[in-house]
Amino acid sequence: MKNEFLIKALEEAQNAYIKGEVPVGAVIVKNDEIIAIAHNLRESLNDPTAHAEIIAIRQASQKLNNWRLTGCEMYVTLEPCPMCAGAIFQSRIKKIYIGTADTTTGSCGSILNILQNDSFNHFTEIKWVYNEECSNLISSFFKDRR
Repeated sequence: MKNEFLIKALEEAQNAYIKGEVPVGAVIVKNDEIIAIAHNLRESLNDPTAHAEIIAIRQASQKLNNWRLTGCEMYVTLEPCPMCAGAIFQSRIKKIYIGTADTTTGSCGSILNILQNDSFNHFTEIKWVYNEECSNLISSFFKDRR
């Protein structure tokens, strides 16, 4: 794992926080080069699919001119939800690094594990990073909202 990529994802999550978005950031890397970087924009775009992971996958697919993101890795500050885990699975990302767990909708092991299901034809390697800054940012956001 390259710590610099998780730091970039965390910077994106902080950008989301400033905008009043759920603070999640995602970075997609191929051959140690960032090819996509995004943060949540669901509130700004009034789009329930505008999660950081989905936006980053769209950017990476456009950059590579291919929906298959074979050989790519994703760094994300919060464990993906079912929709995002499904998109990660569909895009064939090979590995995901996760900054912190989501105990309400996490779909990479906390609640479900969509990415490592023997019934599917693709397997994404999951690496748990457990970054304290990622955990604190998401906790602070929801604490401030209450």
